[in-house]
Amino acid sequence: MTAGELLRRFTEVFGNDVEPMDRRLFFAPGRVNLIGEHTDYNGGHVLPCALTLGTYALAAPRRDGLCRFYSTSLPEDGVVEFPLSSPWEPEPNGWSRYPRGVLSVLHGRGKKPLTGLDILFHGTIPAGAGLSSSASIEVATGFAFLAVSGLDVDLVELAKMSREAENDRVGVKCGIMDQFAAAASIRGRAILLNCDSLEYRHCELSLPGSRLVITNSNKPHALASSGYNERFRECGAALSALKRRLQITALCQIDEAALNENADLIDDDLLLRRARFVVGENQRALRAAERLEKGDLSGFGALMNESHVSMRDDFEISCRELDVLVELAWSIDGVHGSRMTGGGFGGCSISLVKQDAVEEFKAKVGEGYMASIGYPPTFYLPETSDGVSEIKMVNPGAGLFGQAAKMSKGE
Repeated sequence: MTAGELLRRFTEVFGNDVEPMDRRLFFAPGRVNLIGEHTDYNGGHVLPCALTLGTYALAAPRRDGLCRFYSTSLPEDGVVEFPLSSPWEPEPNGWSRYPRGVLSVLHGRGKKPLTGLDILFHGTIPAGAGLSSSASIEVATGFAFLAVSGLDVDLVELAKMSREAENDRVGVKCGIMDQFAAAASIRGRAILLNCDSLEYRHCELSLPGSRLVITNSNKPHALASSGYNERFRECGAALSALKRRLQITALCQIDEAALNENADLIDDDLLLRRARFVVGENQRALRAAERLEKGDLSGFGALMNESHVSMRDDFEISCRELDVLVELAWSIDGVHGSRMTGGGFGGCSISLVKQDAVEEFKAKVGEGYMASIGYPPTFYLPETSDGVSEIKMVNPGAGLFGQAAKMSKGE
């Protein structure tokens, strides 16, 4: 889809009473997490990178105090309309919970100079793929609202507010990784983020002779209805047990040696396995960033494999579909490593594949998955992306991506 096509769709949906120059186009990316799963809400490290798949938000101000949202992905839902003064009343259902949750958080923080807003959303992240479409639409909404309102945009604060919306409005007790990646990524790099302190650095994502391949199991996952919140509670219970002796506020504040020394505090084997995964995964994320920066792709891939085994056996967030994808990948000589990625219970795997083995990978994984599961997977080879940005529509006839111009930090 081109910017011009989005502009025409905007007029069809919302009418022609908005000055064309008032319409502004924004983009927030999805993400794939290279390693460091479920460590974010446990105060640990994650290593995601943003993708050229994401959410476009074409926005224009209104003068009547109303907000109107429309998604090109769900045209059957029509226009969602509500007063800007009370974006969460009555409590919404469906996809609009995510952007309305962000407006509710912004409203609660006194960021409300606008007198209304129309936004047409166009998403390119496959539904249920686990590539963070929710964070993408949250960050796009917050950025668009602040930019159209003429307010300053602090990317870290935007990530925090978007996470608050998902935690407290939508009800998914996620960490900040997805929102942070959507807000603060740099093209060609991954982010090593300490989710406790929010200290981070961008790591060069140089993969000589290799590339990342995302494989969608096409088994959708929905975090709000999956075991995600259950894992959140289990990690909290393990932490509570350890705090009887240790002065910690998050599981990832200890290493594997300390967990082993204090394992007697956790008298439930299931909770101990949950803690072993989280603590081990945090250490894997740190080691993975080091290996990535040294160009040690084989070592990086080995950590990906370890991560999947522990997610499957200790944290139990994989599923048959994801296990089949990963095990098929492991059987191919040109694969450095492969693991499920995202919250789990469906979605995608991420594999590091030698460039000259990509076609073999797609063929063998596709055939093997079809034989085992009964329907095909989908492969994505997207490029990396900057974080949220405004797109200058200098050429409305061109394809959407590639026109992004960073509008934060005074750029």
